[in-house]
Amino acid sequence: MNPPPEPIPGARLLFSIDPAVAYLNHGSFGAVPTPVQRQQQRLRDEMEANPQRFFTTLWERVGHARTHLSTFLGADPAGTAFVSNVTAAVSIVLRSLRLGAGDEVVTTSYGYGAVDLAVDHITSRVDAAHVTVPLSLSASDDDIVAAVTESIDADRTRLVIVDHVTSMTARVMPVARLVAAARARHVPVMVDAAHAPGAHDVNVDAIGADFWVGNLHKWMYAPRPTAILSVAAPWRERIEPPIVSWADRDGFPANLEMGGTLDYTAWLAAPTGLYVLRTLGVDRVRAHNAQLAAYGQRVVGAALGLLSPSELPNPGGATASMRILPLPRHVATTEADAIALRNRIAEELRVVVPVHSWFGRGLLRLSAQVYNHADEYDRLATGLSRVLASLA
Repeated sequence: MNPPPEPIPGARLLFSIDPAVAYLNHGSFGAVPTPVQRQQQRLRDEMEANPQRFFTTLWERVGHARTHLSTFLGADPAGTAFVSNVTAAVSIVLRSLRLGAGDEVVTTSYGYGAVDLAVDHITSRVDAAHVTVPLSLSASDDDIVAAVTESIDADRTRLVIVDHVTSMTARVMPVARLVAAARARHVPVMVDAAHAPGAHDVNVDAIGADFWVGNLHKWMYAPRPTAILSVAAPWRERIEPPIVSWADRDGFPANLEMGGTLDYTAWLAAPTGLYVLRTLGVDRVRAHNAQLAAYGQRVVGAALGLLSPSELPNPGGATASMRILPLPRHVATTEADAIALRNRIAEELRVVVPVHSWFGRGLLRLSAQVYNHADEYDRLATGLSRVLASLA
């Protein structure tokens, strides 16, 4: 077994994670480094010291922050807007499409649950259809591209939504190929990149999607909630902001970002998160997290009796900072059972890790971040066998 990576000196001290808890779930909510927390608090103090000055000078600062972050991700700053998160962006895009009866929106079985709910919500109200492409856990990139392409109806499909990195199965998707396949059929694509920024090398413009949205509060160390929505030029004037504000006539992206007297300090502090990531070393952090996630998957997999490489799925590739493990077939067959198991692991082992039921199969997902150590995965491996034995 390859050894775990050496910890990055001082990295754990940058976070407020409870030292008594093995927090192996960075992927769900992220964790904000303390320098970023302090910067956001300084911004809040500034706002309260002179609200008029803060809000009347706000939008130039938002523009600078947007440009800095979008440039790092290879996105056109003029075509990029801050939004709160991927969930919000998906609803914004769906409403902007103005779907009608007979239209279709295509997603995959890898998709995030809240995205599926948003599609169902919109399509059900206008007599449109939600088409879900079934994909197996072991599907290859070629399988995925073929299945999604086959599902597209050039006359009816109005949008294809695909993940950049899937949430439940930690799969890195062939997004550039999927975008090209849909574009050949003149169908727009939205990429849900909730887990991509910071964790993977991203070039949004090179992917070429009509809509690309990524959360910055997961792997780019930004405060919650911070995400950016990149929109291709032909669509920018068609985006309908959920709030009509004083920037309504300014067009995209200002009309999407301005929502009145909200707290915008998360967006302004987000560049500090990128500064922390760059100070630690972007490539160094990614390599550390990928190696540690692989170590965690091996030791926990061994505790589950999964010893061969074929039993340790790695659809995220060598750079994956999240790994999944299939649980015994009698475990977590429903989402209620999965939640109960997750809670037991947290309470009895002091380990925070997500467990889900994916089409009747229990999946445990491990994340790795610079505040994690190898002994935390060893703790899970030692205790998980005992917890699962009680379920037999």
